[in-house]
Amino acid sequence: MGTTKLKIAVLYDIWDEEPEPEPEPEEAKAVKNGKNGKHGKVKPRKKKKKLKEDREEIFEALEKLGHEPFYQVLDGTKQSLFSLSRCGANLVFNLTESYAGDDTMDMNIAAYMDLIGMPYTGTGPRGLFLGQEKSVAKKLFQFHDIRTPFFATSYKGMLDHSHDIEFPLIVKPSSEDGSIGIDGDSVVGSVKELMERIHYIHEEFDSPALIEEYIDGREIYAAVLGNSNPEVLPLIELDLSKLPKGTPRVAGQDVKFDRETEAYKLTKSAVAEDLEEVTVEKLTETARLAFGALKFRDYGRITLSERKFMVTRNGIREEAVVESEAEWKAILREQFGVRLPKQKPISSQLIELRTAPATRPYLRSPRSTGYSCGPTSLPPSRTPASWRARDWDWPR
Repeated sequence: MGTTKLKIAVLYDIWDEEPEPEPEPEEAKAVKNGKNGKHGKVKPRKKKKKLKEDREEIFEALEKLGHEPFYQVLDGTKQSLFSLSRCGANLVFNLTESYAGDDTMDMNIAAYMDLIGMPYTGTGPRGLFLGQEKSVAKKLFQFHDIRTPFFATSYKGMLDHSHDIEFPLIVKPSSEDGSIGIDGDSVVGSVKELMERIHYIHEEFDSPALIEEYIDGREIYAAVLGNSNPEVLPLIELDLSKLPKGTPRVAGQDVKFDRETEAYKLTKSAVAEDLEEVTVEKLTETARLAFGALKFRDYGRITLSERKFMVTRNGIREEAVVESEAEWKAILREQFGVRLPKQKPISSQLIELRTAPATRPYLRSPRSTGYSCGPTSLPPSRTPASWRARDWDWPR
């Protein structure tokens, strides 16, 4: 049976962005430089290959699958919201990360689409909220017996919650994502350093400070796809072992996103190797449980510590599921036995694999549209006994 042809809006957000200037024709350059005639021709320069945006790769993949994609932009204005409601899409491929530059508002975009009955991919407003509010997510983990580091939260002199935590600690904003507010100075070993870092978080981000016990273990990422029976893709490790001696092994913004930094160049992602089978099983089940506890849908990314099998971070944005081309390639080789051609876009390859005839796209709809795979949910009475973290022989 062929794939149903859908009109799909590829939704993304922009703010305070000016359009790029049009490239200048070569003839105009020649005249400007005083060159004309036979000897005035300018030899075209070899253009540096521009990396495609996620939305471009997804757009191309949807076209190849026989759908009718089109771009839909949210720019922080009411007009862009009205335009979304009237765009006539059968489905929205939601790539938004913020509204008018405020990344805490992404859940309201999902809520808006729920209100107008517009089907969209990805999690709903509740999951987006829990993906941002780390302290609330950690309390849910504890209720479901999912291990996560002991923690405290503080905001300008007020203590919201606290375990009996011990140094060393890591301090970060409670409601940011994308490693915002995390760097080498986030790990503290004294009361003085702790107070200074809490003050920095309050002043810089106007956010409660999340204070966690620092787990010095291997950084493991679990990408999860699906709904009623979510699938955990092969575990990925961000290798931090080559960071300079004495540098805390934390995946801050410099490690993950700043391509020109030494920290970025010294770290790499690959399928996690040398893990015992029981370790892989525990990490995989922990990621699956965390995905369900937070009511994520369609896709998500859970960060775990190999040392104590703990959830240390969680995320649900499309870009956060797998954060680099190297990770995509490693997963495709490990999970599907696919070696990616050099010219083949990563997102395109994954979408094609996930929407093969034997599978269905992971699509979500607030109504019964025929596209939804249904919500992820945990069984009653917390989790099945065989999945409960407390039943495993955990190290403390």
